[in-house]
Amino acid sequence: MSTAILTGQPVPGSSIEGDLRSLGFDVRVAGDAVEAETLLAEVPGDERVALVDARFVGHVHALRLGLTDPRFPLAAIPGAVTARPAGRQALTRAMARENSAGGGTTLVDSLADRVLAALDADGAEVHRPELGTLVAAVPADPQARNEARQAVADVDDEAVRLKSAVKARDGFFTTFCISPYSRYLARWCARRGLTPNQVTTASLLTALIAAACAATGTRGGFVAAGVLLIASFVLDCTDGQLARYSLQYSTLGAWLDATFDRAKEYAYYAGLALGAARGGDDVWALALGAMVLQTCRHVVDFSFNEAHVAGTDGAANTSPTAALSGRLDSVGWTVWVRRMIVLPIGERWAMIAVLTAVTTPRITFYVLLVGCAFAAAYTTAGRVLRSLTRRGQGTDRAARALADLADSGPLAEALARVLRRLPAKPPLGARFLVALPGAALLVLAAALEPYGSALPAAAAVLYVLTSAAAVALPLKGALDWLVPPLLRAAEYTTVLVLAAKADVNGALPAAFGLVAAVAYHHYDTVYRIRGNAGAPPAWLVRSIGGHEGRTLVVTVLAALLTAPQFTVALTALAVAVALVVLVESIRFWVAAHQVGAPAVHDEGEPA
Repeated sequence: MSTAILTGQPVPGSSIEGDLRSLGFDVRVAGDAVEAETLLAEVPGDERVALVDARFVGHVHALRLGLTDPRFPLAAIPGAVTARPAGRQALTRAMARENSAGGGTTLVDSLADRVLAALDADGAEVHRPELGTLVAAVPADPQARNEARQAVADVDDEAVRLKSAVKARDGFFTTFCISPYSRYLARWCARRGLTPNQVTTASLLTALIAAACAATGTRGGFVAAGVLLIASFVLDCTDGQLARYSLQYSTLGAWLDATFDRAKEYAYYAGLALGAARGGDDVWALALGAMVLQTCRHVVDFSFNEAHVAGTDGAANTSPTAALSGRLDSVGWTVWVRRMIVLPIGERWAMIAVLTAVTTPRITFYVLLVGCAFAAAYTTAGRVLRSLTRRGQGTDRAARALADLADSGPLAEALARVLRRLPAKPPLGARFLVALPGAALLVLAAALEPYGSALPAAAAVLYVLTSAAAVALPLKGALDWLVPPLLRAAEYTTVLVLAAKADVNGALPAAFGLVAAVAYHHYDTVYRIRGNAGAPPAWLVRSIGGHEGRTLVVTVLAALLTAPQFTVALTALAVAVALVVLVESIRFWVAAHQVGAPAVHDEGEPA
């Protein structure tokens, strides 16, 4: 329950009480500032509370944006200020301070605005939403009130709300082929009381049905799979638009949306591989390669963003690459071309859907691999150039995030502690070059040696040493954000190659399951960091071995076991990792949702 305290002189004919009640507020009226402070103290500490000037004139959606967004402890618009439980103490302190000062000496005469000024003076972080053409004002006289009411009448509140439901930055396909009608589907869902999480779940189920259709291996099944995959993407857009339309943001919802996107895409890859196998074509290596490439692309995105968004000692990026990017962004058509060639989720799923319906799984994977490889090369090259010309050193927060993304297990941790004591240390920015030789030799040994060779296991030992040396010191160098994706590529590719070398039925599907389980753990790490919840607990990382421990175990198993035994071992390892990471992940996110952790919402680049 939420409580709104109306303050100031009531205005005959005002709709403010009805507007607040329509937003779920229990409205109470205070005669003066002292009574308002008393009413504020009576509201339970675990509830949202708002101070609203009775003379407020504005759109209902302006009130919704200012007073109901669950992401911010404190928020305000002209004439209204609100606090969630986390911000109640600051609001109470500001109110007491305002009353003790006898009403304040600021030029504003609205209690809500005076309290907001006190919050600013206290250094509190208050969210002020962008209202655009929406009106929110406290008119000082009848003429100003009439002008404000006319301004309200001149702007279609619902049209603005629908427009703002669409993500500010999206891909071409999503912007022009999906959002023009999915926003109306989002409104339809909102009016029927559906939640974003329910729509997210419907999107997952639709994608799983699409994967099952693809697994039939028939042309009709492939056509149905393509259509259902697009339907799943429409629902995927709808859930975010519903969240923005109704401000139903939540920690659990953000996690479900992000993880289900990955689950849908990779389950569809598996469905295509099963369907191809029914037709006598084994494309499991291509399916696993597509998953490895796409996952590594995401890790590049996450690592770069953590290293650069988290900051480099506050230095701005004035590199020629950044300047060129800025100039290109000022030309409309280049913006859309650049968004399309990186194959964001909309373009990627549309391409997969069409190719599934009209070609074969093998062709679908070939085109997907070529497209994603080009997109990965394009984005990574640009980011490397930006990093090399950027001034400043990485922050402690960024270094901590990159270390968590590295996913170092007990072997790397123990070796890193020893290496930190050595007098000779690699220069800042050379961590990627330290990790590269071990990762490259590991993949080459797995690719060039026949199955059963001990050389990949020996290369894995070197990989453990070099990866430990890479993370022994804080990852603050210009290219240190490349360390986590390099480690992901080495681990995943090694599993893929060894399974392919085994050349027995079931080896590649088992490897697909193992990489999927480990990739889920890595995605979960990213989403925890993005939600400011920290990395997964150390016991979890240690229990599943860390990247270096798993890689060493897989290479040793390949050297010691026959191909059929290796397949069984990969399956058992996949099941064990999946059970551990899924149980802990679900426990964490459900608990975070239940305790009212701050809601998160991603408006970044499309994945």
